[in-house]
Amino acid sequence: MKLSHLIDGEWIGADDSFASLNPSDTDEIVAHCPKGGATEVDAAVTAARRAFDGWSSASPEVRSDLLDRVAGTLTARAADLGELLAREEGKTRAEATGEVMRAARIFRYFAGEALRRHGRTLESTRPGIDVETWREALGVVGLITPWNFPIAIPAWKAAPALAFGNTVVLKPANLTPAVAHELARIIQECGAPAGIFNMVLGQSEAGAAIVAHPGIDAVSFTGSQAVGNKVAQAAVARGARVQLEMGGKNPLVILADADLERAVSIAIDGGFFQTGQRCTASSRVIVEDAIHDRFVAALAERAKALKVGPALHQTTQIGPASSQSQFEQNLRYIGVATAEGGRLMTGGAQLRLDTPGYFMSPAVIADTAPDMRINNEEVFGPVVSTIRVKDYDEALAVANHGAFGLSAGIVTTSLAHARHFRRNVRAGMVMVNLPTAGVDYHVPFGGTRSSSYGPREQGFAAIEFYTQTKTVYIGD
Repeated sequence: MKLSHLIDGEWIGADDSFASLNPSDTDEIVAHCPKGGATEVDAAVTAARRAFDGWSSASPEVRSDLLDRVAGTLTARAADLGELLAREEGKTRAEATGEVMRAARIFRYFAGEALRRHGRTLESTRPGIDVETWREALGVVGLITPWNFPIAIPAWKAAPALAFGNTVVLKPANLTPAVAHELARIIQECGAPAGIFNMVLGQSEAGAAIVAHPGIDAVSFTGSQAVGNKVAQAAVARGARVQLEMGGKNPLVILADADLERAVSIAIDGGFFQTGQRCTASSRVIVEDAIHDRFVAALAERAKALKVGPALHQTTQIGPASSQSQFEQNLRYIGVATAEGGRLMTGGAQLRLDTPGYFMSPAVIADTAPDMRINNEEVFGPVVSTIRVKDYDEALAVANHGAFGLSAGIVTTSLAHARHFRRNVRAGMVMVNLPTAGVDYHVPFGGTRSSSYGPREQGFAAIEFYTQTKTVYIGD
């Protein structure tokens, strides 16, 4: 599969390219991807600026209809797109197809939101004057998206951008360009006017060019904290609006009154599904002393029983790591954790299967302390650490420890503790008796502290980033 940039409605190839590999079988090349850079980004921005006036002033019904057609096409092609996503990213077929359907629902949701962009009419403090406010599009928006949700995250950024009248330059992750390429193809097939949606494929040079380009009015980025900080500095320095999602080290608190089986199931789901490669994964589990030993033993037993295998195999529950570098990072953090005193209960080993791939057994590391690196740095793999605490107050303090604040969860039958936790945990999203990973597409997404910067993503909150308010005074 040979990929191309999409610029001003045209597919543009390049001689210089790199390969996208199947992490379940690294002998298979999924796609050949062109290396875009400043030249391609400049052409895409020029096209987006040229298309902006027509798109932003079009009837909202035009924008709504386009997004609705994209949603319908994604739904119709979900099985094929899910298979491509599984081959390229490594999540199981069911997880991959579910992600495609999520992207479809996001486009359908924002097809409706395109018709609901509204303002207010106010009374002036001065006689004979009326005041109106309305929201208008920002301009050209640069979107830089990660590999772990290679169609859902481009969807939840591009759909609101287009719905509210902006034009787009997308730079998807270099690990997963093929599925983003198919999303771009569908947007074109559904009748997008030339220039409103542009995609530049490539590596870090393309992303840096988007952030630095004076024709980009706003940048929405999802990725690591280190890269996000650089994006913010560069964007803010030239006055561009910026939105960052930078991951988490999400706590899951298990209190002694919790149902043990339910608590273990919630921890397994949040910590290991989608190979732990979710920014909302519950990678540190905080367990009250009275239930600690039974819980950790049951967690390790369940983790050991999870079936690791190629993404497209029917019995696979946990797919491979997405890349060699991510696989090596997973193993490196297990070594760091055990060297600092953690006890490896199960997993953490490279698995040799029928095909060459980045397979590892899910790891549970017990006896860790809040200050250990394993509890403060995002691993982004099937690695869960556990921390013993004496009571709820200590559990809350440990949950609030560290720099991240994306998602947090608690498993308890105590309404008092659940209510106190949801009010006092320092996180943007709180789950009570649910996994920390798994959020709806029609509600705000984002965290506190080092996890997020700028307005929330998704749902009714998306309009805050993708529009600006104009205030108009009208006299006699």
